[in-house]
Amino acid sequence: MEFTKLSAPSLKELFIQELEGMILSGRLAVGEKLPPEREIARTMQVSRGVVNSGIIELARKGFLTIKPRMGTVVADYRRTGTTETLISILNYNGGVLRAEEIRSILEIRQALSILSFRLAIPLMKQEDIDSLRRHVDGIAKAPTHKEASEKAFDFHHELAVLSGNMLMPLVYYSFREAVIMLWERFCILHGREKLYINTDTLWQFVANRDVEGAIQWSEKKVNDTITGKDQIYY
Repeated sequence: MEFTKLSAPSLKELFIQELEGMILSGRLAVGEKLPPEREIARTMQVSRGVVNSGIIELARKGFLTIKPRMGTVVADYRRTGTTETLISILNYNGGVLRAEEIRSILEIRQALSILSFRLAIPLMKQEDIDSLRRHVDGIAKAPTHKEASEKAFDFHHELAVLSGNMLMPLVYYSFREAVIMLWERFCILHGREKLYINTDTLWQFVANRDVEGAIQWSEKKVNDTITGKDQIYY
């Protein structure tokens, strides 16, 4: 039996997790000024270097704003956040998103998928279709929900690459962790077989170069999730 290697989080990671939790829970309010780094370090019993590097990381993720000669304040992460901020929210909530958050992710993914279908399918060669097929087969062979979800993501990301739009795969990939987390949730509730069938059906539309069929099938599956027919949240 093979065991996964365990590794303890660093003090910096623990510091970031603690402050993210304080911000997301509202214990640190938007606009609130943090104490000086030296005071935070003393209170939390960590080095000032840990505090400084953690604050820089939190600012990069949109949770804090560093104002020279004025100090550090809590930012409105809804306005300053990135997809990394979304991942932090997911981790804070134990992987559980509210319905409106799931809807928002699915709507963005669907918009990108539709553009991928329109651009990629007319350009595809047989070798491209065969490459997509391997991702579909990978879902069927995956031993875990996470690996099946990763293969489903690879299928859609490959479509973005094949679109010929240089920015689309980069934008799509930025949602990788959040999208995989949602598909993993789908697999837990509905089984990997259903994820395979959904992706296999989509592949058949692609293989037949049926752009509108691919769009309609994809929209149906996304709408089934948004409306709760294929529930992935409680």
